[in-house]
Amino acid sequence: MSAEAAATALAGVAATPGVAKPDPILVADGVQRRFGGLVAVDVEHLEVQRGTITALIGPNGAGKTTFFNLLTGFDRGGEGRCTFDGRDVTRTPPHRRAQQGMVRTFQLTKALARLTVLDNVRLAAPAQPGERLWSAVLPFTWSGREVEVTAKAESLLERFKLAALRDEYAGNLSGGQRKLLDMARALMVDPRLVMLDEPMAGVNPALTQSLLGHVTALRDEGTTVVFVEHDMDVVMSISDWVVCLAEGRVIAEGPPRAIASNPAVIDAYLGGHHGEEAVPDPALATEVQPG
Repeated sequence: MSAEAAATALAGVAATPGVAKPDPILVADGVQRRFGGLVAVDVEHLEVQRGTITALIGPNGAGKTTFFNLLTGFDRGGEGRCTFDGRDVTRTPPHRRAQQGMVRTFQLTKALARLTVLDNVRLAAPAQPGERLWSAVLPFTWSGREVEVTAKAESLLERFKLAALRDEYAGNLSGGQRKLLDMARALMVDPRLVMLDEPMAGVNPALTQSLLGHVTALRDEGTTVVFVEHDMDVVMSISDWVVCLAEGRVIAEGPPRAIASNPAVIDAYLGGHHGEEAVPDPALATEVQPG
């Protein structure tokens, strides 16, 4: 789905928290997470439109990471229900979700430092019979699949400009290169939904542009993308839809330009005014203005 197709799919959808989407791939219902007496997440209803890039934003402490972990199955201590592509995955562990087409990356990359870049990517491939004890001693049962996996891994390394580093230990990569490696590994399962946790954090400006291109390319190929991000220039430049959290709740969602001028979003980022209309400080206005 191209950027134009994604915009068309969301045309006419009201910029209202919890609004229904024409073709949601991910739905959260009554998702809550408590830590003692603190309610960190309290999302009544949220839908993610298929084939679009959706950004999850909010001030520090808004509950973004906790909500993200609940959606991806890495935090199973919450309440509520999560469905992926019409299937209830509330109690489904992360590796099973990956097999079903839902994958994620982490803000702190998870590369296996003592494996090569190529082996890191190959490891993520599903359906590898050579990993089973009974077949490992019978090369004819897995050698063909290994050739397929290697070819796909090398193709992804080419795509993410990591081919020259295929035999390098992953621990020797820069932070930005590890982000690219994470994305390459995620695509080994041919996902329908990719969840990115602050993909641009700690990445130099030149590599940021490369990552942005890869994210939009995923959308243009039909993959749904949800990402948590603090850089509002990034959010405004590539997002089709933006969801803003504050104090664990969805306070606004809509197209980027609608979110940038939303009083509730401005108030959440710049502070309350005790019932008065929030007037953003011009010096901070770039926090919530389109790039």
